[in-house]
Amino acid sequence: MRRSIIATALFAFGLGSAAAQDATGTWLREGGGSRVRFAACGQALCGTVAWLRDPSGPSKVGQRVFFDMKPDGAGKWSGSAFNPEDGKTYSGTMTLSGNALTTSGCVLGGLICRSVKWSRVN
Repeated sequence: MRRSIIATALFAFGLGSAAAQDATGTWLREGGGSRVRFAACGQALCGTVAWLRDPSGPSKVGQRVFFDMKPDGAGKWSGSAFNPEDGKTYSGTMTLSGNALTTSGCVLGGLICRSVKWSRVN
């Protein structure tokens, strides 16, 4: 029984770590206005603004905009997303498909969501 529990825990940890590593790197937002770098932060992924075409807007380089994104299925993470345009934090998800990443921020239990597409830079 104990071996089964340990094996299950190691398997789950390994899958979570491998999935999280797939989304690490720098991603270019559709339209080319910004880049976000995803990296491990504890047991999760976090995304930080790495570059802005127009640095005079509400977003700032170095600002964390995705928090505590934890694996939530194959190629999917759930956590929080900060929107510098309105200063609010939303329930967030990320979905990875090859070199394409879609992020979504939702309110009202997922009734209203906004998605953004990203392409891998490196």
